[in-house]
Amino acid sequence: MTPYDKLHKHFARLNDLYHVGAIAQWDEAAMMPTGGGDARGQALATLDGITHQMLTDPQLGEWLAAAETATLAPWQAANLREMHRSYRDATCVPESLVERRALANSRCEQAWRVHRAENNWQAMAPLLEEVVALAREEAAARSAVNGMSLYGSLVDSYEPGMTCAQLDPLFAELKAFLPGLLDAVIEKQARHPAVLPEGPFPIEEQRALGLEMMRTLGFDFEHGRLDVSHHPFCGGVPSDVRITTRYETEGFTQALMGVIHETGHALYEQGLPAQWRSQPVGQALSTAMHESQSLLMEMQACRSREFLHFLTPHLQRCFSTASAGSTTWQEDNLYRLFTRVNRGYIRVYADEVSYPLHVILRYEIERELIEGTLDVAGIPDAWDTRMQAYLGLSTAGNYRDGCLQDVHWPAGLFGYFPTYTLGAMSAAQLFAAARRSLPELPAQLAEGNFCALLGWLREQVHSQGKFLDYNALMQQATGSPLQSSWFRAHLEARYLEGG
Repeated sequence: MTPYDKLHKHFARLNDLYHVGAIAQWDEAAMMPTGGGDARGQALATLDGITHQMLTDPQLGEWLAAAETATLAPWQAANLREMHRSYRDATCVPESLVERRALANSRCEQAWRVHRAENNWQAMAPLLEEVVALAREEAAARSAVNGMSLYGSLVDSYEPGMTCAQLDPLFAELKAFLPGLLDAVIEKQARHPAVLPEGPFPIEEQRALGLEMMRTLGFDFEHGRLDVSHHPFCGGVPSDVRITTRYETEGFTQALMGVIHETGHALYEQGLPAQWRSQPVGQALSTAMHESQSLLMEMQACRSREFLHFLTPHLQRCFSTASAGSTTWQEDNLYRLFTRVNRGYIRVYADEVSYPLHVILRYEIERELIEGTLDVAGIPDAWDTRMQAYLGLSTAGNYRDGCLQDVHWPAGLFGYFPTYTLGAMSAAQLFAAARRSLPELPAQLAEGNFCALLGWLREQVHSQGKFLDYNALMQQATGSPLQSSWFRAHLEARYLEGG
């Protein structure tokens, strides 16, 4: 057996353990009784420790060095490159830190589910202080190896190669035009406000609609399912994708678009190259590319006028409170409903115009946290200051809708937030390229036909795995590297030029 063959077998075994961990994490969020938290946290910490041991085995380093001299096929060479990256990222973080972080993150995340509902920042702060302290330790360990800044080293773990030097100008471009665009759109929409459909909207009806739209988009129910959790997410593995949403009977738009969003993630997972799924090169390219797939479906395709033409009769039939003869349930009003722009507190409920400002707020705060210029105790004030500056809202004393609204920091996910907006920009650029390649795409969306769009994404993005790096994939699929101009053009066309 060659060194490369040994590596292939080793990473396939690792993938089996990741599979078990992914399903256990989904179960913790969607099905596990509250009393199982401590034991599940310990079990996951042990599993993390085992996988870390396997990734840092000195023999792995020997096989990697020996495989460098082998003649490999292109996909094998790309796989070896990603193996090197996995080994480097793992060996720079001590096993004891991996286990301590897993335990602290699990405790903090489980407490967040209780204390957010209570608006109890005082109870959360000590737990979050431990999580931040350990994140700083990890950042220092990674930075010492890859030479990046403390915060940049964490961003790199989600978005390989991305640096703060690249993020800062991209976000500066957004901050330069988004506040003015937000004002203009809100003023325009005030002249023709959407009429809110009256509920209640039973959960059973919402779930049925969500399942129908998942089928429309191309979700494979033989290899996935839909459930409920506190925070919508896509988990599991490509052969068994688990997505979740959350429902409220007063409205239906958030749950529906949450399902569509997570289905975009799931379609990416289900479309990864089957023959390479047990290997690093067969995994999703990056967090931003993953987010681009969910936002392409939710924002670019399913909030378009064309898709709303298809969706309208389905909404009229689905809900017992709907009346096809009412102007409230007509296409024009529903389009206004699904493209409303507001200044709001909650990121996951934000529209695509204001959403990047929510992300930039978090980017700036967590960067200061990791680099030590802000302590956990200062988070609420820093949050309130930026919310007022960027969105004209105050969160003083409102932790539930402020700094406790997201699960990411309690779960130890620092460096993740920037990928949401990188994903939004990528989605706009990819969708524009798809429309150039598929002239009939608007008409197809109006019929609920996603076959051509999904086929294009399968070819250009999903089937590529990690064979190409991010910039190379964007160049190949769209003809240029990532630019903010496509995102801006999309927003202006939909919200200022459109009806």
